[in-house]
Amino acid sequence: MSVRIDYTKVAPAGVKALGGVYGYILQSGLSDVLVELVYLRISQINGCAYCLDQHTRVLQKKGVKVEKLALVQVWREAEVLFDERERAALAWAETVTRVAETAIPEVDYQSARTVFSEKDLVDLTIAIGLMNTYNRMAIGFRNQPQAVLAHSAER
Repeated sequence: MSVRIDYTKVAPAGVKALGGVYGYILQSGLSDVLVELVYLRISQINGCAYCLDQHTRVLQKKGVKVEKLALVQVWREAEVLFDERERAALAWAETVTRVAETAIPEVDYQSARTVFSEKDLVDLTIAIGLMNTYNRMAIGFRNQPQAVLAHSAER
């Protein structure tokens, strides 16, 4: 599969604007590991190979064990590996990402609010929206995962 459009070259101002939102999330006070776990889970839901590869690598560099990474998509079954904030963030990420199916019910909101302040929940929701946008860009324009590019270079 080849790249359809290099959107970083075609719309650099738009990509820079998304980067500004990413920068906001980095300074928001949310744990960087928590945010990366959320990004990974959203990318699993959306089937974004490029982002799955990227966020797995980032989390490994941050010292997250491979056992935990392997079980992000089934975190409810492996909940002992995830702290309370991570579980709440992953649940919120799932319901917000699947908004067309879930309509984000009150019970999901109340569950998230028991763990997150208003600001943290708004910031987390901004991060979720951003990752859904990045997934759609990467999938739509066929960004190649680093692992695929490395494999192709070895050939």
